Amino acid sequence: MSFRKIAFVAADSAPARRALTKLAKRYGNSDPNKADAIVALGGDGFMLETLHRHIAQGTPIYGMNRGTIGFLMNSYAEADLPERLRRAEEARLHPLVMTTVTTKGRKNRALAINEVSVLRQTRQSAHLRILVDGEVRMANLVCDGALVATPAGSTAYNLSAHGTIVPIGAGLLALTPISAFRPRRWRGALLPHKAIVTFEVIDADKRPVAAVADFTEVRDVVRVEIREDRNTILHLLFDPEHNLEERILAEQFQP
Repeated sequence: MSFRKIAFVAADSAPARRALTKLAKRYGNSDPNKADAIVALGGDGFMLETLHRHIAQGTPIYGMNRGTIGFLMNSYAEADLPERLRRAEEARLHPLVMTTVTTKGRKNRALAINEVSVLRQTRQSAHLRILVDGEVRMANLVCDGALVATPAGSTAYNLSAHGTIVPIGAGLLALTPISAFRPRRWRGALLPHKAIVTFEVIDADKRPVAAVADFTEVRDVVRVEIREDRNTILHLLFDPEHNLEERILAEQFQP
């Protein structure tokens, strides 16, 4: 694929804005809605914002790190960008769709590229009933919360909560407790990517819980349903020597 029309978008940080100025001067800056590729300049947080903002277009997105960790980003360089785009390998991701019901009966829907998490809102621990494909798998998890992560998100919050890293293409989702009190030894589960996970909040009035899908937070939920959105495809581009699948694999061998 030729990349004649490149759109550059940047985070608000000074390094990202300087990079935007230099790259736009060198290659031009197309309208993101008409571009062959979108180049995101910033860190992982900005990459998630960019993916959400352009999720309906299906335009390939190539990140260059002008932030800190940059797990979802390529290294920054100004030269030979069209050639780098032509050589890039594509990673196709499906987001999660979160459907919530609040204590007042309101329904909300949001997409998550990394994870959907349910979290206690007060000092009181959360009490959660966990269902997988409609079958109760855990009658009462006493915890700070729990999350369902995509493979791309399994190295983020999921890993910090001691969840399992999931390779791209494994066809799995990670279900991970956050500071589980009862049962103490439960470390979570790996589920088929087609599984539908439902969290039911026990005693929601006394123990309020919030649900978060990447940047969208819904408070006072009583039910949270999570499934993979197979109809939505995200196209991320990575340099061959730094492809996402290799990064996730290598992360499992970090000391």
